[in-house]
Amino acid sequence: MLEVAAIDVYYGTSHILQGVSLAVRAGEVIVLLGRNGAGKTTTFRAVMGLTPARRGDIRFENKAITHLPPHAIVRAGLGLAPSGRRLFGNLTVAENLALAELPGGPWTRGRVLALFPKLAEIAPRRAAFLSGGEQQMLKIARALLAQPRLLLLDEPTEGLAPVVVRELGGWLRGMREEGLSILMAEQNARFALTLADRGYVMEKGRILHEGAAFELLNAPELATHLALGLRQRPAENA
Repeated sequence: MLEVAAIDVYYGTSHILQGVSLAVRAGEVIVLLGRNGAGKTTTFRAVMGLTPARRGDIRFENKAITHLPPHAIVRAGLGLAPSGRRLFGNLTVAENLALAELPGGPWTRGRVLALFPKLAEIAPRRAAFLSGGEQQMLKIARALLAQPRLLLLDEPTEGLAPVVVRELGGWLRGMREEGLSILMAEQNARFALTLADRGYVMEKGRILHEGAAFELLNAPELATHLALGLRQRPAENA
């Protein structure tokens, strides 16, 4: 579905991504793990055309998108829910959703509100006055209304209370059941790997490890590469 092949990305003269390759197949949930500054957000920006790759190739559903502008990439079927609380704070929940909605696709307003019923309750409220969890819900719902077949979620647990993180896990499972493919960048390895099929571990702009989620979850040798660490195996003969 998505193929990122050996991309190099620069900010000015700084070489940020160095030969990054990854893939997402239809129906998969893939996680990109790493500390702050590892290159996760830059990878997403490259895929979405916000910071184009200087070298390498990005293909979506067998079509080259490496040099397309962001609006064309969205129209091709990719959506991004960025990190942070990037909403129109002076607009209501309903107005934020209306601005993002593209007609004619499977993600109608009704379908999105069925997935996130809380948004119907708070539709008249301004986005600036929502809780962190409500803002994250709105940000994901807004991305879905652009009709993606692959959704990129950048640090979805950032700043959320543990109870909201658990709710987020339910939302992601619901989206997967709806047939949506997901590529998620996360520092919270334990949360992400319990939801994912496969994962990649980044450090300093490179992919260091990749594998099935259960393998990464039980790989203590990777703990130093992740901000929150991975579950440790019990010591033998302890």
